[in-house]
Amino acid sequence: MSRIFSGVQPTGDLHLGNYLGAIRNWVRLQDDYECLFCVVDMHAITVWQEPDNLLANTREVTAALLASGIDPKKNIVFNQSRVSGHAQLAWIFNCVARMGWLNRMTQFKEKAGKQKENASIGLFAYPCLMAADILLYQATHVPVGEDQKQHLELTRDIAHKFNSDFKKVIFPIVKPLIFGTGTRVMSLRDGTKKMSKSDPSDLSRINMADDASIITKKFRKAKSDTDVLPDSQDGFKGRPEAANLMNIYAALSDTDIEEVCQQYGAEQFSAFKKELADLAVAKLSPIQDEMRRLMADTEYVDSVLSQGADRAQALAEPVLEEVCATIGFLRSRA
Repeated sequence: MSRIFSGVQPTGDLHLGNYLGAIRNWVRLQDDYECLFCVVDMHAITVWQEPDNLLANTREVTAALLASGIDPKKNIVFNQSRVSGHAQLAWIFNCVARMGWLNRMTQFKEKAGKQKENASIGLFAYPCLMAADILLYQATHVPVGEDQKQHLELTRDIAHKFNSDFKKVIFPIVKPLIFGTGTRVMSLRDGTKKMSKSDPSDLSRINMADDASIITKKFRKAKSDTDVLPDSQDGFKGRPEAANLMNIYAALSDTDIEEVCQQYGAEQFSAFKKELADLAVAKLSPIQDEMRRLMADTEYVDSVLSQGADRAQALAEPVLEEVCATIGFLRSRA
């Protein structure tokens, strides 16, 4: 069976974009792939994290994964820092990757902005850690959004160069899994920008912790235009907010976007927003209830992560041993 690795950062405030773009798709993959789902706390510290917040967010994200339907018995669910092989292989990949490759990473430029001289080395080099996350388990497939495709290409380049340099095929050339409707959920305040927890306006996103009244309020206040809703995708040109809201509806209802256009085309935004809010509440409320229950049971959440790390470690150890032997590291043998 093919193996998937995918990770999510524990930086708090999971939102609808995280759910529709990643977590929901992971749930659907777990019957067809061997899956490792990782809370990537080492990636999180590439920018400053308050220790207490990082701890709480790690548990919250884990609770969200479990509440959404990820089965910790069927899959491996763990936090990255528990398996030391991630850091070890990342250093090796730091010595395989080229500066020119990392300099081309657009996400570093976006995150560091004009302060790149003050950005951490970790923020610059974290694509090598991402490659290590994936290749430590010899994953064959990775679910990615459009903004992560460049990093996956780097992972493929690193795997190819390592295999070529040492004339030994240890790492697979990973294939991306890119999903359709809902993979890129946009801001409720600006349909040209991705929904993000970093947006200063809380009205720009639906947080997984928002209750029914807040969800309804945010959709009611979501930016729209003065025209009626389009009756086909051809009508989305120049209307990013209409495209975003109708795509969210399609994703939440597991409906083709053209069907949504046919159903709601020529209607006013106000009526559609109410339908969309009701649908979102119906879909998210059971997940939110289970999240709250799990977040109150930290002992169980911690046990899931601990057991998952043990299983991940068992997969990682032989790969790392083979890598070290291939490089020429002297390792003591039991």
